[in-house]
Amino acid sequence: MNPLVLLALGATLLCGVLAVAGVHSYASGRAQRQALVDRLTDDGPPAPGRRRRFGSVDRRLRGTRVGHRIQRKLAATGLDVTPGEFFVCLLAGAAALWLLAGALLAPFFGPIAAVAAVAGANAFLDWQHQKRIEAFINQLPDLARLLANGTSAGLALRTSLAMAAEELEAPAGEELTVVSNQLAVGRSIDDALGELAERLPSRELSVLVTTLILSNKAGGTIVDSLRNLTQTLEERKETRREVRTMLSEVNATAFTIPGLGIGAMLMLNAMNDGALAKVTGSPLGQILILVSLGLYAAGFVVIRRLGKIEV
Repeated sequence: MNPLVLLALGATLLCGVLAVAGVHSYASGRAQRQALVDRLTDDGPPAPGRRRRFGSVDRRLRGTRVGHRIQRKLAATGLDVTPGEFFVCLLAGAAALWLLAGALLAPFFGPIAAVAAVAGANAFLDWQHQKRIEAFINQLPDLARLLANGTSAGLALRTSLAMAAEELEAPAGEELTVVSNQLAVGRSIDDALGELAERLPSRELSVLVTTLILSNKAGGTIVDSLRNLTQTLEERKETRREVRTMLSEVNATAFTIPGLGIGAMLMLNAMNDGALAKVTGSPLGQILILVSLGLYAAGFVVIRRLGKIEV
């Protein structure tokens, strides 16, 4: 056989082998990269019987600015929800409220209801974050007591934090587990505790973190400081409970007033079918509706501000 033919056949066979090896290497590297991305962006093991949904939407959303913001808010609330699931549910809820408001009231109220749905979802995340902060504050006396006991027994601060993470329930146990894991991979106590104070901002936690950081740097009687802090946190806990009880009526009023306004519109539209459609059919009526809704929103905000007392 002609040597040139053999050379051409050998070159063709070699190119085919290299092409197959290249495709296999590319597919393997892509799979490893995807596995790494899934592991790094995983929000933790799912609950028993919990299956993650909208995985493709979640992966695409995490690469955007909106996705990062949603992920930070969800991480601060401790909810077992991925950004993709929250985003899809938000879109579905906004669309449903748009259609429902347009059918029950008037088409003009459809976009307003969708905007209210987005604002309500953001307010819900803020409320969950504040609720987690309150729960963490209620556990601070126990946390300070455990750290004082561990330190008095001769344990290092890192070990005392890990022990407290195992003893305390959520959310303190979960947050301290994050701090303990950060310390295990080489982060300093200052950075780990400072990030904890940023995730759950409160005066009580700031005082505790400052005490631990200063004691870790300068030494001193950390046990006595923690025990005095424990007593102070117990007293503040009782004071916060009393203030919350006294302000419960004010908070209920803040939610009742907008509810009365929405109920009045529904009642008016039910008594005179199409009344809201006629009112919103002119630019003047639309402006008046927007002004009235703005006044209700302003009243809600003002009452909430008046009933907010920092302890």
